[in-house]
Amino acid sequence: MDGVESRCRNSTVEENLSLWKEMVNGTERGIQCCVRGKLDMQDPNKSLRDPVYYRCNTDPHHRVSSKYRVYPTYDFACPFVDAFEGVTHALRSSEYHDRNAQYYRILQDMELRRVEIYEFRRLNMVYTPLSKRKLLWFVQNKKVEDGTDPRFPTVQGIVRRGLKVEALTQFILQQGASKNLNLMEWDKLWTINKKLIDPACARHTAVLKDQRVIFTLTNGPEKPFVRILPRHKKCEAAGKKATTFANRIWLDYADASAISKGEEVTLMDWGNAIIKEIKMENGVITELVGELHLEGSELAPLSLVEFDYLISKKKRPPALGDANMRNLKHGEVIQLERKGYYRCDAPFIRSSKPVVLFAIPDGRQQASLN
Repeated sequence: MDGVESRCRNSTVEENLSLWKEMVNGTERGIQCCVRGKLDMQDPNKSLRDPVYYRCNTDPHHRVSSKYRVYPTYDFACPFVDAFEGVTHALRSSEYHDRNAQYYRILQDMELRRVEIYEFRRLNMVYTPLSKRKLLWFVQNKKVEDGTDPRFPTVQGIVRRGLKVEALTQFILQQGASKNLNLMEWDKLWTINKKLIDPACARHTAVLKDQRVIFTLTNGPEKPFVRILPRHKKCEAAGKKATTFANRIWLDYADASAISKGEEVTLMDWGNAIIKEIKMENGVITELVGELHLEGSELAPLSLVEFDYLISKKKRPPALGDANMRNLKHGEVIQLERKGYYRCDAPFIRSSKPVVLFAIPDGRQQASLN
């Protein structure tokens, strides 16, 4: 900080070459040394005060093992790589602004082709750490399994959560290479994603296992029957699904509690039903009775996972879905009618192991898992 010169700054060429060999061989003396560019220790820009160009590292490299023990620093390697690979404009976030002069100085001293630097501000998301060091803490402390956790702001993480790469591309292009400080809400990204997945993702139904009420239709069919219906009414390519109609059906408790005796309701893909009786125990609705009823096919056990921000706990209520959901494939995106969009992370294997569906945000603050 005070511009004090290193005691080795004026070493002879022979002394420097001797220490360089020690570094190349990874000796005890070599690993104590580094190679610095002899510039100006009084330069106002501290990145130009004899910056370190090479360091010794005896850890095995993931590709070349222990073939090399000396490696260039990040600051020294970047201008070399950019110049040799034909980069014309290096796009760098503004946090490196103070090192731009060093970047150009290295290109000049090494007589390399000039590469222009274009700066932009880093994109920051609310409630989300983007620093690699901070994210690594979550992995090392077993808060998450790895970098593919759906709460992680990594490409693998948000794609596993249900984001389409096209949505991410559109979002980034909309931001542009701005130099203004950006603190973005996640809602905008998920709203773009919803517009991409809604036109084609299949529609299914499900109820929360611990929040369901049976609805009995006294004049419903004595024997259940099956209809083949489109998985998406406006997208033929989404395929077909088999829906069972019977005299008993599961309703969400929230829906049942909003229904009054004598009210006429519509059963999706079937018709209307009139509520004749509402049975209750201790102020809790236990059953609805009406003049028609629909019971889904053999239900598929589900685990609906709704993720909050990384530092929050995830919600994982058990649910029951229609039998067609046993055929969902890993990665398939669907819509649960009146609940939201989901990505299948673990398909059906056996009844004791539920299908795992990850809730895909759609720009609203909270999904409908309540």
